[in-house]
Order: sequence, then C-alpha cells, then structure tokens
Amino acid sequence: MNSDRKNPQPLKLSIDYKSMVERFYDEAKLLGLVAPIEPYQFCWKVNDLLHFDFRTRHDLQIQKHNKGRNYFFPIYQYKIPQTSIGHYIYVNHDDGEYLLPELKHFDYLWLMKFDEVDEDEIELFTKTIKTIPVLQMVTELAIDKIKKKEDLFF
Repeated sequence: MNSDRKNPQPLKLSIDYKSMVERFYDEAKLLGLVAPIEPYQFCWKVNDLLHFDFRTRHDLQIQKHNKGRNYFFPIYQYKIPQTSIGHYIYVNHDDGEYLLPELKHFDYLWLMKFDEVDEDEIELFTKTIKTIPVLQMVTELAIDKIKKKEDLFF
C-alpha cells in the first residue's frame, strides 16, 4: 500500500478577496445622490420616471456592528431584462450610522454594473434622474478613490 494514501496532505484553498472586490467593480459606475426622502419613496419615483422596477433585496442587505449596535443598510435592485445590466441603490445611513462614512453627505449610492459602459447612456441617465424634484444632487463618484469600497461588495 502506498504510504501517500495513508497520510494525504490537506488541500489548502484560499480566496483572493481583494481580487474579487476589484472584479466586482469592473464595468461599473457609482453615483452619489442627495435626496432627503424615504428609500421606498425614492425608488418609487425612480421607477415611475425610468420605468424601472427597483425592489428591496433583503438577502443583499448590509449589516454593520458599531458601538454595540447593529445597523442595517438596505439595497434595492433592478436588473434590465435579457441583459446582465444591474442597478443597485444602497441606502447610505441608518440611525446616525453610515455605510460609507467618507460619503456621509449622500443619502443613496447608486451602483450600475454593465456589460460595457456607454458614457453617452450614463450622461442621458444622469440627466433624466436629475428631473426628480426631491433630488438635490447627483454626482458620479470615482470608485477607485473610495477607501472602503469593499463595504458595498456583496
């Protein structure tokens, strides 16, 4: 009998988390939005204007523990049918705590994941959502400049 079979070496697998986070943001754009309105109302306005169907995704909700408390940051999702294009609206605050504290002046973060980014489409999209009366500001954010971008990773 072969002695290698008696004492096999355990197989060690490792996950390259940093690489996974980087790939998550490939072909993605991130918008910061200021809209002092409840998340469900904001998504309703976006759905009405853009004919989207944003829905809350409880399975994607981000939970953080800080100061002995749990905080929950909902994510709303809309995937464009028959494409791999996905839109995700993150609620950036919960009871005085922020999902991304460095961006605490934004109420929402809108992540758009594409097959291929079309800058003209992004410009038209941004121009259209600026017509939402409650929306005070929308700006594109440089994903590579965000310190804790892994906090948006799901």
